[in-house]
Amino acid sequence: MLEIKLANQTDVELIALLGRITYSESHGHFIKNQQDLFNYNNVAFSIENVSKDVANTNNIYFVLYYNSFPAGYAKIVLNAKNDNVDSNNCCRLERIYILNEFIPLKLGQTTLDFMLNKAKELNFDTVWLTTYIKNYRAIKFYQKNEFLQVGNYSFRVGESDYDNFVFSKPL
Repeated sequence: MLEIKLANQTDVELIALLGRITYSESHGHFIKNQQDLFNYNNVAFSIENVSKDVANTNNIYFVLYYNSFPAGYAKIVLNAKNDNVDSNNCCRLERIYILNEFIPLKLGQTTLDFMLNKAKELNFDTVWLTTYIKNYRAIKFYQKNEFLQVGNYSFRVGESDYDNFVFSKPL
């Protein structure tokens, strides 16, 4: 059974570890230089940076547990504007990351539904996100859930830029 818990500072180490693992699992094979991936993970998922991010009142983190075992995490960024998104009242679904072994259990759909409901509860009218243009599984998943591609976004890891799509969905 999936349980989605609001995260706080006591979850920082767990989120940092889940972040490193799930980012490497989902994107590592796309990164041209594995040293760039290692360096990115060391910065993005350091205890210090994750602690600051969790403490930021514009961010809401959730930890996903499947049968009491940590299976992933999710993050919403409140009031996150994007030039490609036609809304002044939107939030960003910045992360839904699930450990590979749990992906066949379809936890992503339950988590996405939860996050969209959370955005509605917070009175946002639109949610947006980015996904790498070669992450076909994620693209198909978001399109199935009625997200529309509205723009492009470049994400840098090390010395390389990676093109992403911006998707949005009215709530």
